[in-house]
Amino acid sequence: MNETQGGAEPSVAINSNIIVIEKRELLRDCLTRCLVSALGPSVVSFPSVKHWTEVMGDTPGGVVVLSIGGKSRAPDSIERELAILRRFANHLPIIVLADAEEPSQIVDALQRGVRGYIPTSVSLAIAIEALRLVRAGGTYAPAGSLIGDKTRRMGLNRSGDNPFTDRQADVLEALRKGKANKTIAYELNLHESTVKIHVRNIMKKLRAKNRTEVAYIANEIQESEEA
Repeated sequence: MNETQGGAEPSVAINSNIIVIEKRELLRDCLTRCLVSALGPSVVSFPSVKHWTEVMGDTPGGVVVLSIGGKSRAPDSIERELAILRRFANHLPIIVLADAEEPSQIVDALQRGVRGYIPTSVSLAIAIEALRLVRAGGTYAPAGSLIGDKTRRMGLNRSGDNPFTDRQADVLEALRKGKANKTIAYELNLHESTVKIHVRNIMKKLRAKNRTEVAYIANEIQESEEA
């Protein structure tokens, strides 16, 4: 059974609804009221993804906010809900609202197609702006969480020595820009197999699980150093 705060007015565009998924009734009601106050009446809330998908034909959405709470909620249940969303609403941007801020969890969510990851430690104002950004086609992730442990990840010592060779640095910069191995090999005049070796070594030095995490770490480090 869904709950609507403020009611959806006829003038609201068919794809403008913000769909809030939160199984805890009090938090669901509070979150919905806050979003209505900041963004208008087109906010509809449900206790689960399943409850929404059963009526999504009559209650279409423009963006989905999936609140997963704290660590007490089993990861497999979160994956099930994301899987349902990918099946029935793959065209919609998904925002995860969570207590956890571990970089690995954030990157994992983004890899699964999530367009926004908002930790509950941020202010309401930041959460609202993040939601607006995702609705406008952008992606949001907390920079502080992704770069907070950058020194450990990069293995830098107090003197600031660069752990990468010049060629690895070139490959890292290309990964930061999202380039494929084939493109990197062409631009750097390397064999693709050599690029793959460099990528593996970079991942080891950054302690990253995959290319996506490498790119995020590299991007956030650069932005923090330019700030």
